[in-house]
Amino acid sequence: MEYLYYPGCSLEYAAKPYDESLRAVFRALGITLTELEDWNCCGATMYMSVDETVSLAISARNLALAEKSGHHDLIAPCSACYTVLLKTNRFLRESPELKAKVDLLLGKAGLRYNLTVNIRHPLDVLVNDVGIEVIGLCAKRTLDGLQLAPYYGCQIVRPERGFDDREFPTTMDRLFERLGASCVYFPLKTRCCGGMLMTTFPDVALKLVAELLECAIANGAHCILTTCPMCQVNLEAYQKRITRKFGSSHDIPVLYFTQLLGMALGCSEKELGLKRNLVPLNKALAELACQPAR
Repeated sequence: MEYLYYPGCSLEYAAKPYDESLRAVFRALGITLTELEDWNCCGATMYMSVDETVSLAISARNLALAEKSGHHDLIAPCSACYTVLLKTNRFLRESPELKAKVDLLLGKAGLRYNLTVNIRHPLDVLVNDVGIEVIGLCAKRTLDGLQLAPYYGCQIVRPERGFDDREFPTTMDRLFERLGASCVYFPLKTRCCGGMLMTTFPDVALKLVAELLECAIANGAHCILTTCPMCQVNLEAYQKRITRKFGSSHDIPVLYFTQLLGMALGCSEKELGLKRNLVPLNKALAELACQPAR
C-alpha cells in the first residue's frame, strides 16, 4: 500500500509532531508514504479572498504535480490544506471558465491538471482503507482506561460527500474505542476553535477555546485528540492565558490523533514528537508511553 503525501507548510514547522507521528504510524502499519516532490503552499483558506484565480492555480499546481507523478490519492493531513485542495478540485470541475484560466497559468510552468487526483485525509485512509480491525490487530499497547475527547474541528468533515458525518462524526471515536480507550461525551467535537481569530480578535477566540477545554475536562477526558494543526496550537498554547482570564484550571494535553495512535502501535516518544508538545503528558498518558510494546 502506497500513498502520495502532501505535508503542507504547518507540518514542516509548527506542527512537526503531526508530520513525525503520521510518518511513524504509516511506517508501523507497513504503508509507504512518498512525499510530493516540489510541493508548494496550498494558499491557505484566506488566500482565496485575495485573488480567486491565482489562489486556485497555486493549489492546483500541487494537484498537477501529483497527477504527473502517476498517483491518484494525495494525503493532506492539515485541515486547511485538505479543505483548500478539495475546494480547488470542486471549483475546477464545476466551472469550465475557472478551469481554463487556471490551465493557462499552469501552462506557463509546463503543467496541466486533468482532475484525476483524490484528496484524502489520513484519518479517512486509516479507517476506510487500512481498516479499524486491522489496526487493532497491529496494536502493541492497550489504551484501556484512557478517556479521550476526540476533536474534529470545523473543516475536515464539512466538504460535500465527506468521509464522516458533518454534525456528529465518529471516525476517531470508533478507531480509539477499538484500541481500548473510552470516548467521553464531547458535544463540541465540531465546534470551531476560532482559527486565526486568535491573532485578530483574541477575546473571541479565547472564549471559544475555553469552552472546548472546559467541556473536555468536565466530562473526564485525560486528553483531547485533534486532526488539525491550527486547532492543536489554539487548544494547547493558550491554556495558561485562558486560565488567567477565566479562572479554574484549563490544563489538559492536546495530542494529534496520530501521536496517540502511534503510542498504541508501539512507536517511541521520539518517533511521535511527544517531547515537542507544550503541555506535558499527564499521568495516564505517561504510563501508556512507558508500557513495553508487545
